Amino acid sequence: MQDITAIELKARLDQGEKPFIIDVRESWEYEEANIGGLLIPLAELPGKLDELEDHKELEIIVHCRSGARSATAKAFLESQGFTQVRNLLGGILDWQRQFGA
Repeated sequence: MQDITAIELKARLDQGEKPFIIDVRESWEYEEANIGGLLIPLAELPGKLDELEDHKELEIIVHCRSGARSATAKAFLESQGFTQVRNLLGGILDWQRQFGA
């Protein structure tokens, strides 16, 4: 599935959509700045698959600091049968550049 930009995601959030977002950064990074979503650090993702099973066929947006860890998370989730995973291009850094939050 095609990745998503910060501008596209922000527009969807502003329209009231509530996509399922997974933040794969560490907890200290999440505390510094976040856009919401479920915090599952990348290293913990394999152990959390059971919790995500209900979302297997639904859109999932993954993000991290810059987009690298979330690209890894996307590839992993797709290898486990998740069919609609999108990476937030540029991660929280691009989000902050665009929107300052």
